[in-house]
Amino acid sequence: METKIIQITSGRGPAECCWVVAQVLKLFITALKEKEFIYAILEKEPGPENRTIRSVTIQIGGESLNLFLESWEGTIKWIGKSKSRVSHKRKNWFVGIYEIEMNQPNQIDDKDIMYQAIKSSGPGGQHANKVSSAIRAIHIPSNSQVLVMDSRSQYQNKKIARKRLQDKVAQMQLQGLENCYKRHWENHLKLERGNPVRVFKGSDFKNQKKKKNYKSKRHQLKADLRKQIE
Repeated sequence: METKIIQITSGRGPAECCWVVAQVLKLFITALKEKEFIYAILEKEPGPENRTIRSVTIQIGGESLNLFLESWEGTIKWIGKSKSRVSHKRKNWFVGIYEIEMNQPNQIDDKDIMYQAIKSSGPGGQHANKVSSAIRAIHIPSNSQVLVMDSRSQYQNKKIARKRLQDKVAQMQLQGLENCYKRHWENHLKLERGNPVRVFKGSDFKNQKKKKNYKSKRHQLKADLRKQIE
């Protein structure tokens, strides 16, 4: 079963866009139920007005998720007059639906760690290189590694190596989480207003199907043909 995390966001849009997010969320959940996908709302940031949502993050699971998301992921456009600002002339409002790529956390498990005993190059005079007391610990899933030669005891170096490796992997996880939040915030800023994947219209939020303009295509074909003749 595939699992994905999706964000519906108003970007930095006004209250009208937050209202659109709330409407899109209802339709999106209805579509998930129709396809019998499993879903859970992970985070919901309320908008500035009642019944509005600034952004919402949803985890969904099921088969053929990519095919389903093709018709949803991208910019959503709503054509309608503002309910909160009656005299406002703007009629086009945009929100976005994006996938958030989450880094899978690397759990430290002893079976995932490979230890290598090597000869120490530290102090110890003529006895330093006779015993393989230094330890290199490698976390196989993340390919992170540390080298410890603090002690002349291989056992002590192994304990220290495990602790340092655990700290290093934890730092990598933290960095991955920070990158995820960064992408999460960038989704708020990168709404593209051209070529929306779905268009809705009116206060009842009806889906507006794109009309195929055969006339304009015919004119374009004629123009291309004239260029070839010339």
